[in-house]
Amino acid sequence: MRIVSLLPAATDIVAEFGLTADLVGRTHECDWPPEPLSSVPVVTAAGFSSDALSSREISAAVGGSTHSGSSLYTLDVEALAGLAPDVVLTQDLCDVCAVSYGSVSEAVRVLDGGGPKVLSLEPRTLHDVLDCLVRVGELLGVRDTALERRAALLDRLAEVRKTVAGRARPRTVAVEWLDPLWPAGHWVPEQISAAGGEPLLASPGEHTRPMEWQAVRDARPEVLLVLPCGFNPERTETERELLTGLPGWAELPAVRDDRAWVLDGPAYFNRPGPRVVRGAEVLAHVLHGVTVAEPVREGEARRLR
Repeated sequence: MRIVSLLPAATDIVAEFGLTADLVGRTHECDWPPEPLSSVPVVTAAGFSSDALSSREISAAVGGSTHSGSSLYTLDVEALAGLAPDVVLTQDLCDVCAVSYGSVSEAVRVLDGGGPKVLSLEPRTLHDVLDCLVRVGELLGVRDTALERRAALLDRLAEVRKTVAGRARPRTVAVEWLDPLWPAGHWVPEQISAAGGEPLLASPGEHTRPMEWQAVRDARPEVLLVLPCGFNPERTETERELLTGLPGWAELPAVRDDRAWVLDGPAYFNRPGPRVVRGAEVLAHVLHGVTVAEPVREGEARRLR
């Protein structure tokens, strides 16, 4: 089967099934697992380089508080047609995260031979994320494998909950964008809860909006998680002063107690793929200092000072 993934999380799912060799096309942001993907053709591009712009400039480029993302990504329709995919995996949840479903549908409509099957993934909760494995697995003809992988991931989440059971639940704020300040919603509050924290400023499944810094100060979080969408920890730390320079930063309980953390957002929190379970394991370490599955590496979580 010839698969084109237009969503990094979908690429993660394909890799989870051991079907990376069937990928014939991907986005420019699909980066896991690194080595097998290096030879897979890229069929998308961004309208700007995030490395050259600040968080505020990126936010303006993707539509500000509305996050419309109307011209954020381009899809090479000619390249897509040349790949002759049997299946195209895409999404309709956020135009800022990947090529929009509308763009993909229009591109597929004009392909010869009736075009490939298109599956749009729109998870909002942790349960939805894991159910996506089954939806993709059914389309790719590996339903049994998908059910096994989902069961294994659920077992890992259960182990996280068991490990932190009975511990005090620190009040936790997760930030998924720095300027404007944006709380992390969708499945992230559930990741925090599973790891033994009390999520603040966002509810499970919620598509959040920008917030004022005063909302964070008023919440008085005991733990602050900084996991900007699309930024690895090194990129996040280049703009740390967007937070550390804010009034009252040093007065936050999380800062006073050295419990402000920079996490790898794209790997474990921003993308609705199987690695969100590893995100919960990382949070168990961040919130309670415990190890679940394997020790947390510096590249997964580091203190923000």
